[in-house]
Order: sequence, then structure tokens, then C-alpha cells
Amino acid sequence: MGSHHIVKSFDDQLKRLDQLIAEMGGLAETQLANAMDALIKRDSDKAAQVVGLDHRLDELEQEVDHHTVSMLALRQPMASDLRQIIAALKTANILERVGDYAKNVARRTATLAEMPPVPPALTVGRLGRLAQEMIKDVLDAYLARDVDKAHMVRERDKELDALHTSLFRELLTYMMEDPRNITACTHLLFVAKNLERVGDHATNLAELTHFAVKGVMPMTQRPQEDASYFAVAEPQGK
Repeated sequence: MGSHHIVKSFDDQLKRLDQLIAEMGGLAETQLANAMDALIKRDSDKAAQVVGLDHRLDELEQEVDHHTVSMLALRQPMASDLRQIIAALKTANILERVGDYAKNVARRTATLAEMPPVPPALTVGRLGRLAQEMIKDVLDAYLARDVDKAHMVRERDKELDALHTSLFRELLTYMMEDPRNITACTHLLFVAKNLERVGDHATNLAELTHFAVKGVMPMTQRPQEDASYFAVAEPQGK
């Protein structure tokens, strides 16, 4: 933070808010990384651990909620202080959603582990690594109030969308080539969509970082490259 308040306890409350977001962010990162590791290694036990830890993110979000409501009621903050509190409240919700997506990936791992592996799972791993990088980098940007780094994360959403579209087509192709792949590939489609949404939430957090520092949302339109809605897999022989 670039300023200090006459009332030291208010500074302490603002610092506590950042500490809570840092703890939530670290847990969300870990949950997503562990869910992807479980998926790639077909490790049902590790996937179950991810599902079991999701409640901790919910608890931390509630703590952020209570902390921000108390600060708004008792301190009546203005300007950058108010923006920081609002951004923290929204960020906590974003991180809780990232945890939910990690849990969803983990839940599908148990089913996928009982089926023969399909090659597109490796591409899903690439998508997961990119989503993890975006979440880590945007959290660093948020806590450092680094608008430039947040902007770089926002721009990377195009890369993630393009990879998601490519994976979507790959999965459709595998399902058309062999109906026995349909169930596994359908689960991977849901996993891929969860990861694409993680990227969207990382972009949301990048925009919140801009708002917290500048007082306005980014003026440029959000980059989008996801064409999976229009993807078509041509049958063999055409």
C-alpha cells in the first residue's frame, strides 16, 4: 500500500484483508494444481483429497465477507480504500469459484481413471498448466497492485481460448472416430470447459486489479478467441 492512515487499526484491517486473499489464492492454486495432477496421473485418491479440502475455501470466503462488511460499516472508507475492499470482496468470490472448478475436475477424475486413457488428456494437461499460470500471475499482480502484470494476464486469455477451441475439436474427432471414446471424451470436454472458465476468472481478477489501482475498469475490450461454440468435426472421408 502506498499510504498510511491515522488510525493504525484500519491499516491493520486492510493488511489482514490482503492476507486472507493471499491465503485463499494459495489454496485455490494448490487445489487446481492437485486436481490436474490427479487427472493426468489417474490418481483417484489425490482427487478425493481435492474434493475434501474445498470446504476450506468456502470458510475463507465467509471470513473475507465478514471482514469487509465490518470495515464498510465501521470505517466508511472512501477512494482507494473503498476500492480495495470492494475488489477483495469480489476477488474472494472469484477464488472460491476457481476452487469449485478444481473440485469439479477432481470429481471427474475418479470416473476417467476407470476408463482406458485417451490421447487428448495430454492436451487437457497443457490447458490446465496455462490456467494455473494465469491464476498465479494474476494473484501476484493483485497483491502487488501491479497493473502492467495484470494486463499481461488479461492478454493471455486469448491463448487459453485458442487452446480450448483446438482441444474441443480434438475431442469431437476422437468421439467420431470411435464411439467407445465418447464417455471419456465427454468428461474431458467438461474438464476443458472448467479450465477455460478458470482463465475467464483470472481475466476478471486482472480487471479488478486495474480497478483497485486506477479507479476504473479497463477501457479496451476483453480479448476473446474461444470459437468452440462454432467448432465442427468433419466425418472421416470428407
